[in-house]
Amino acid sequence: MILASTDEGAVVLDPFCGCGTAVAVAQKLKRQWIGIDITHVAVNLVRQRLQDAFGEISFEVIGEPTTLADAVELAVEDPYQFQWWILGRVGARAEEKRKGADRGIDGRLNFRVGGRPTEHEHAVFSVKSGKTRPEHVRELRGIVERDKAAIGVLLVLHEPTQAMRAEAATAGFFTSPWRRHPRIQIRTVEEILDGVGIDIPIANLSNVTYKRAPLAKTKVRQPELPGLASAKPRAVRRGKREAS
Repeated sequence: MILASTDEGAVVLDPFCGCGTAVAVAQKLKRQWIGIDITHVAVNLVRQRLQDAFGEISFEVIGEPTTLADAVELAVEDPYQFQWWILGRVGARAEEKRKGADRGIDGRLNFRVGGRPTEHEHAVFSVKSGKTRPEHVRELRGIVERDKAAIGVLLVLHEPTQAMRAEAATAGFFTSPWRRHPRIQIRTVEEILDGVGIDIPIANLSNVTYKRAPLAKTKVRQPELPGLASAKPRAVRRGKREAS
């Protein structure tokens, strides 16, 4: 469809981009593109797909938090969208479950610890947008043990207390073939926005939470078609925050 209706440099708009097939093909065929969806789950999937297929691709995401104030606003407006957004920022996948009480595991991240694809461990995540206490750290530690996870991560909106950090430190370490990693980790939204990631083995190489999209092959025969106006590639989340 894109080859038949556009020329290189034309703009492809997918207002319900879902998992990002149209925008990925548009990028592959050297079109400009705009993808729109209503959830942070979709935006995270599209971002991961584009990065897997095209490497260090540059594009702008409009409508997701970029500051702590934005994150607080999203958490108040829609706690579930906040949860999906922050999990996506650290490369984790949200657990598929019905909306309800905030219990147990909110997300997972699988990572390799050896040369073979089957040699992998996983981290579990708990997201808290309200006040947090040392009990939340102890609960996460119990979940890690019950789920046989290597690492547990508590993602919080507000700064944790010293007692919480001390409680996390008592959980010890997970030892990978490369080094030791804290078994219980606490990360604030502000830290995540500042680029502080999760301490897992060789994070940028070993994360296998999402099935990787194949590298794009861009050699395609292009028919001669009338050109259209171009624009900077953008991924847009529809909803109340779009106007900001």
